[in-house]
Amino acid sequence: MDWTVWTGLAVGLLIASVTAPVGVSGAVFLLPVHLSVFGVPSPAVTPTNLLFNVVAGPGALWRYRRDGALRGGLSRRLIIGTLPGVVTGAAIRVFALPGPGVFRLLVAGLLLPLGVWLCLRTLVPPRHRSITAAEPSPAGLTLLAVAVGIVGGIYGIGGGSLIGPILAARGLPMARVAPAALAATFATSVVGAGAYALLSLIGPGDAAPDWRLGLACGLGGLVGGYLGARLQPHLPETVLRLLLGGLAATVGALYAVQALA
Repeated sequence: MDWTVWTGLAVGLLIASVTAPVGVSGAVFLLPVHLSVFGVPSPAVTPTNLLFNVVAGPGALWRYRRDGALRGGLSRRLIIGTLPGVVTGAAIRVFALPGPGVFRLLVAGLLLPLGVWLCLRTLVPPRHRSITAAEPSPAGLTLLAVAVGIVGGIYGIGGGSLIGPILAARGLPMARVAPAALAATFATSVVGAGAYALLSLIGPGDAAPDWRLGLACGLGGLVGGYLGARLQPHLPETVLRLLLGGLAATVGALYAVQALA
């Protein structure tokens, strides 16, 4: 195996180990790595990221399911919304793609303030009351999931990095948020990868994934995701919230710098 495969395995393992405990697949961090380090062309970088999610996802999900963390309706509602969204996003990516600068500003504008706010709310909770759960209504949750699915379909970032901080900021415990966000990301990525496979036959440009790189990163993520999910129950809620907020703010800051460069 050449350096690309070994590096992909290592990068996937490292990223998934850190992000799985908070419900993020890690694809949002892989996107700039695929573009800048491995030189994956556009739009092939999007299905390559989705392929990573498909291969890496079962590691963390199997562990969460074994611990009983996937029970309840939150995962199901997120999946119902994200699946039609990712198909729409894939079609937009292939036939009417907005420039990468638009995406970077969008992600930065959402994740940077949300991550900072989540960290501040965790460190300095409101006086005289604790952080209470305020789960969106079923209709609101479905609309949110559709929007996240569209963004995930366009840019191959899964969606956990977007929907996780939003739900956590509303006070939902990370023990519920992380498994549900990863389940939605996995289902979205399976459908999105299939949509890109079909669109690559009829659309302009090369929309097929880089199979070798996607599989290498995904196999590393498979192991890293299991390790991260196994670690999650042993981490305090405050640590998990700060980790998710810090990841969101870091990604937002990186994309803001790239968009303004």
